[in-house]
Amino acid sequence: MKRFLKIAALCVAAAVATPAAAKDWSHVTIATEGGFAPWNFTAADGTLTGYEVDLYKILCERMKVECTLIAQNWDGMIPGLLAGKYDAIMAGMSATAKREEVISFSEPYGSTGQTFGALKGSEMAKLPMAGELFNLVNNPEGSKKAIETLRPLLKDKTVGVQSSAISARFMQENFGDEITLREYKATEQHDLDLLAGRIDLIVASPAYLKTVSEQEATADIVIAGPRFQGGVLGRGSSVGLRKEDNDLREMFNKALEEVKADGTAKKLSEKWFGFDVTVY
Repeated sequence: MKRFLKIAALCVAAAVATPAAAKDWSHVTIATEGGFAPWNFTAADGTLTGYEVDLYKILCERMKVECTLIAQNWDGMIPGLLAGKYDAIMAGMSATAKREEVISFSEPYGSTGQTFGALKGSEMAKLPMAGELFNLVNNPEGSKKAIETLRPLLKDKTVGVQSSAISARFMQENFGDEITLREYKATEQHDLDLLAGRIDLIVASPAYLKTVSEQEATADIVIAGPRFQGGVLGRGSSVGLRKEDNDLREMFNKALEEVKADGTAKKLSEKWFGFDVTVY
């Protein structure tokens, strides 16, 4: 009996000492939204396209893994990752402290900040500081002054944002007591309400708003006012990953460093945005 117990104890100790097998990352499933042009959107033929669709293919090639891209509603993006429906998120998602409480991020690959969209010819289309950039971290005083200038102009206005997006938190924290904030599951929905006159303003990525303004059906939406970056708006769009998948995060980081260093990221930026959005 003593001999049996000794052998059993050794087996248990060996099992405890043996590290868990590393995950096999020969195949990675990535989720995107398919409704946030030019980061990602759905073409007329139903296929996913955009900056991140081109980028994921290159990253997977550099990582030497087979990847599958799937569409996922924005509000279910992080829950789906945590539930194991896919392994990574590439959906114009900014790395913020709030999101990092539940998931981790790769290094950022792009940032355009957030700005305002208004109806052409409307009062909101004349917001001051048009095109000026304010970084909430690097220029806190300038950002505060810009926000204080906007507050009386936005008073009693209804502003549309995508639910769970960084724009929602930014507007709530800085204008919440002045405005009525209306959240939408998809950006196309707040575009339609703006065109119909049901809201006064929308807040989104300037790259997205530029694409919207160039489409015939939404050409009456124009970019207005200043642009904000940093702070609650995050470090920039990054690959979202489960916290425990450190090895996969390092794989993405290495591939991202390569595409930044050799100019591939810049070329993709200029193709889809018309300017370089790369975060170096």
